[in-house]
Amino acid sequence: MTRILKVYRAERFSPNSVERDRAIIDAAGDILTRHGYDVAGVRESELTENVDAEVFMSMARTRQALAILKGKEREGRIVINSTVGVERCQRSTIDRLMRANRIPAAPLEGCDGYWIKRGDEAAQSKDDVAFAQNDDDKRRILSRFEQRGVTDVVVTAHVEGDLVKFYGVAGTGFFRSFRHAAGGYSKFGDEAVNGQPHGYGFEQDSLQADAERLASLAGIDIYGGDCIVRSDGTYAIIDFNDWPSFAVCRDEAAEAIAANIMFRINDKHKQKVKSK
Repeated sequence: MTRILKVYRAERFSPNSVERDRAIIDAAGDILTRHGYDVAGVRESELTENVDAEVFMSMARTRQALAILKGKEREGRIVINSTVGVERCQRSTIDRLMRANRIPAAPLEGCDGYWIKRGDEAAQSKDDVAFAQNDDDKRRILSRFEQRGVTDVVVTAHVEGDLVKFYGVAGTGFFRSFRHAAGGYSKFGDEAVNGQPHGYGFEQDSLQADAERLASLAGIDIYGGDCIVRSDGTYAIIDFNDWPSFAVCRDEAAEAIAANIMFRINDKHKQKVKSK
């Protein structure tokens, strides 16, 4: 029986979302169990080189866990999301990938304020993402980041419009987007800056194509992010993450994640048969 190990994300990387993050990986694991796979779970802090499985469903982000999982990848194990992909999802790397490949990103200059975000790791506290109303405010916030020892930061202009959250699973056709209404669930409350959505129209297919291309460039299968839709229907992707909680579409997403993993397992087995 194929053994699959769920690797739960460290709580510091799930600010105000610990239960939501556990819920999606558990939901996908339950589906895989019903399909006859041997599914177990471990916290990323408890992951060791001695722990083995054919597949690692991993939400891990710590350097120690990623180093162990890299070793598993070298041994031929399946790791989803890939360790390289998780590392490339650092905000500063994603920003460079978008600009180098002409994927719509927030402009660097503007007249409506700035967003200053930690670039070396995913946000772990409210201090890792800050809104600056003007240039003086921006300088003060950058100074606070530096005092905390955070020197890798991404600074982009604020984009006026509707905040839209999106979620996808590579290779399955699964892609969903939702407008975020003020007062809805929020990790840090930053969504309130954009206020209530206006219902601006946009091309869902274009957003899906851009999101899927960015996921491919990063090297991840399970992803989510945020974009701002302007009044003219254009949009800018302002956030992109490996393995979000999929809270608003958990059941559908869990089915897609399980399908992705089963395909990867079957494909690997087919390759083994061909090589014999």
